Order: sequence, then structure tokens, then C-alpha cells
Amino acid sequence: MVEPDPIEVPSPEFGPPFSVYQAEIFMRGINGELPALPISITELERTAHEHADPRVAAYAFGGAGTEDTMRANLEAFRRWRIVPRLLRDVSVRDLSVTVLGTPMAAPIALAPIGMQTMVHPEGELAAARAAAAVGLPMSVSTVAGRTLEDIAAASTGPKWFQLYWPRDPELAASLLSRAEAAGYDAILVTLDAFLPGWKPRDLQSAWQPYLDGLGIANYISDPVFRSLLQLPPEESPAAAVGEFLVQFSNPGLQWHDLEFLRSCTALPIALKGVLHPDDALAARDHGIEGIVVSNHGGRQVDGAIAALDALPPIVDAVGGDLSILLDSGVRSGADVVKALALGADAVLIGRPYLWGLTVAGEDGVLAVLRAVLAELDLTVGLTGHARVADLDRGMLVRS
Repeated sequence: MVEPDPIEVPSPEFGPPFSVYQAEIFMRGINGELPALPISITELERTAHEHADPRVAAYAFGGAGTEDTMRANLEAFRRWRIVPRLLRDVSVRDLSVTVLGTPMAAPIALAPIGMQTMVHPEGELAAARAAAAVGLPMSVSTVAGRTLEDIAAASTGPKWFQLYWPRDPELAASLLSRAEAAGYDAILVTLDAFLPGWKPRDLQSAWQPYLDGLGIANYISDPVFRSLLQLPPEESPAAAVGEFLVQFSNPGLQWHDLEFLRSCTALPIALKGVLHPDDALAARDHGIEGIVVSNHGGRQVDGAIAALDALPPIVDAVGGDLSILLDSGVRSGADVVKALALGADAVLIGRPYLWGLTVAGEDGVLAVLRAVLAELDLTVGLTGHARVADLDRGMLVRS
């Protein structure tokens, strides 16, 4: 029997329409090539656990307490059902948005996740390159495994810097100045991690990565931080870790402190960790440009409200006045559609791309992002919409 010549697969095009990724997979399948990563997000999570060191998996993939909030985030998306509409021209679809002054190919950004070098040697460098390839912003954590400058240099795409607000005001100002100088487009200020959440998985392994000196690259490279040390961090790593622990926990912050933060940068600022409409109103009244509705992926308060459940009342309070983003529990393109329909301007995706990074580095992150984008593109069209801007609550019912 004569084997047929293999079918030539076109070079991948990562721009819209993102749904071409589905056709690309099937075309490669004709030649006997299967996807390198699991397409199922559940299977990808399982595979990532197999690849990761057990202590790292407990820290990076786990949550607070009984992980009830983690489960609540996922269940909240399941309670909303989509009602598709028919016979509408959706032959050309536009997923592009501008959020926090940042043009985005689709309303998705990579959530800030610290110490990504724990799961892959290239860490944030790989994630940043993958995000740039599909035109999505990469959010870089203050506790990244690489410096914010090195990550910026690795990416040709949009970038946001996430600030863990340190105790020393001069250190906060220095980190923001560095982000602005490195070409970041916006600042996400995480406000729900001023104390560490109770995480039984970490406690059971008695391991805290910061104590091993992980996640402090942006600190030991900072001139203000170095000025707080009696000896350079290269000579006394333990002292540097100790000073980092002093700076990282900052439970005394109050709303009026935002005036100082606002004075430190001209970049748009979004407050991350908002779950109550009154806090969203306070952010607006203090001149902040955006908020991220988030419970830190269930990593801080066990039993907290699901982020998606918190979204509608916050949109009712400040929708149109602020950029509203959502994270915590987003696992698919259909989840993105639900969040947008409930009023979010964009979402942050976290654990799924970290699982992809764990399994296959940059290629793994890119595969996850392309899959989510393809499903988003298809779901927008299959529900009878040509633009993400047209999604609204009328397309959902609560079950």
C-alpha cells in the first residue's frame, strides 16, 4: 500500500481569527501528529502535578484552608448558562479591546504569578514571550523569578507590573520608577496579600520558597532595597531574605496612602483584590483607573465569596467609571465569555498558563493561550456575536 504524501500544514498564524488553532490541530492530525499538551484543562492540571516537585506543586497550585474558595470560583462559573442566538452575521469577529490604556488582541491578560522559575528554568521569560506572540499583556509579579527589566527585554508585547506594596515608601517608588523606565504599560497593585493566608499544603511540607531566597530578584537588584542592608545581598543572603520579609508584609496601609502611590507614577493603576462594591467606589473616588475583582485565586481567605459572584454588584456600582478586570477561576474561553457578559472589561488567566509552563515551558504557555483564545473566538461567534463589546447579561441565565 502506497502511503499518501503528508499534507502540508500552513505556518501558524497567532492573530485573529484565533479559532484557526482548531483547524491547525486537525490538519496536523491528518499527518498523525497529536497535540503535545493535553487539550483538556483537567488533564493538563494533572500532568502539571506529575511534572512539578511536590513542594512546588503544593505552593504554586494550592490554595488557602480547605480550598473552599478555589472550588467556589469554579462553581460560580458553572452557575451561569449561556443562551446562544441564531442567524446573525458573525463571519468576521473582533475580539480586540483597550484596557488600562493597553491595546489587546483579546480581553485576556496573563495574571501575575510569582517565582515561575520554580516550575520551569525560563520562568517569566517564557511566559512573556508566549503572551507577546498572541498580543496579550503579561502581568509581571514583584516576586518574579527574574528582574522586571529582564522580563521586559524578553517581550515585544504589552506588559503590566504587579506591585506588592512594600513597607518602605522609597522602595515602592523605586519599583514603580523601574517599571515605568522598563516600558510597562500599567500597574496592578495587589491589596489582598498584606498578610499570608493559611495554607495547609505549604505548612505540611514546612516549605516557604522565600526563605530559600526565591522571588526576591526585584528586591536585591533595587538600589533602595540594597541601601537598607548592612551588607550586600551577595555577601549576606540570609539578611537580604530577612529584610525582604520585613518589607513584604504591610498590613498598615489605608485608603489615603493611595495619594502617595498615585504621585509615584503616571501609568494607569488598577487595585487587585476588590470584592466589595464599596471598595470599588473608594478606588474610583481616589483617582484610580481600574480594579481587578479577585480573591487571589482562593489563596488568601478560605470561604471568601467567589470572584465571579462579586462581579455583578461591582459592575453596577462603578461600571463605566473604571476598567474592571476579573481573575480567579477562569479556565476556558466560555468562562471568559461569561465574565465579559457580566460586565468585566477583561480577565486575567492564571493557573492554566502556569500548568502549561510547568509541562512544556514557552510552548506550553502558548498552547494554553491559543486554546483559550480559540474557544473564546468560537464561543463569541456561536452565541451570535461579532464583537466582545456586544456581550451582555442578557445572553446569560442563572441556573
